[in-house]
Amino acid sequence: MADVGETLEFDDVVLRGRLPEGLPSFIPQVDGSGAGDLDAALGWPAYAVGLRRVFSPQTHAIYPRWDQAVTAAEVLGLPPTTLTLLSGYGEDPLVEAFWTARHRDRLLDRLATLEFDLVLAPNYSIYGNWPRAEHLINMRRSLLLAEEFVRAGMPAVPNLYWFRLEDLQRYAAWIADTAPPAIAINLQTVRENKNWETWALPGLTWLAENIPDDLPVIITGLSRQDRIATAVELFDTRLILVSQNPAQYALHGAVMTPEGRKDLHARIPDAFASSVRYLASLLPEGGN
Repeated sequence: MADVGETLEFDDVVLRGRLPEGLPSFIPQVDGSGAGDLDAALGWPAYAVGLRRVFSPQTHAIYPRWDQAVTAAEVLGLPPTTLTLLSGYGEDPLVEAFWTARHRDRLLDRLATLEFDLVLAPNYSIYGNWPRAEHLINMRRSLLLAEEFVRAGMPAVPNLYWFRLEDLQRYAAWIADTAPPAIAINLQTVRENKNWETWALPGLTWLAENIPDDLPVIITGLSRQDRIATAVELFDTRLILVSQNPAQYALHGAVMTPEGRKDLHARIPDAFASSVRYLASLLPEGGN
């Protein structure tokens, strides 16, 4: 409780700022190596990189290649005009280690020197068999960490994670009071239809009906065509989708198509470009 400010309320957390201009509605997530080669075949305006590619789960510090006083675009081998996002999601040990280390060795200040154009703040887990107090603490931690990124000089948006209707209502009230530049939702762990139908979809539907209709919503982890179509129906042009599937498929020469995955044994850059363009085509205005 001391670590989260001795309160479980949200009303003292304020996030200012705006999204970077030119952010496309589809953003591929890459693993941090070879991004320049992938972009050579595509020329996409923005890329994301996951937290575990920047912050080591073993040493609990920034990897040396990211700690050389250069920008994130330079580390990734991308043109300086390309937008870069830090997708702050990861397994529980990683994000817990980041929380503990965030004030050590000026970690947030050093991340700020990388000049990410946007940070999707880490989300802290909410499990159904945990005490309710853990839910409340972790929801507050997710907001607090987004605020700390902003204070360190990085544009950041908070991740929203919920367990029951009361949580969504609290978020909606906080959004109405503070007007954050956007919200982010991590659905990477929602694979089974049961979790989608009983948790994710009801929550997304409620948010679509109860948050400002001009508030951007950044969702990570949707790759199925039917789920993307549902998200577009709910959020229309304010939806921004982040996905690592094109990069993962490309490693095996596979592409995403309307009929699902196809193993074409294609060159990695060509497969990646094909999947990115396909997923972008599912979003309003073709992803741009």
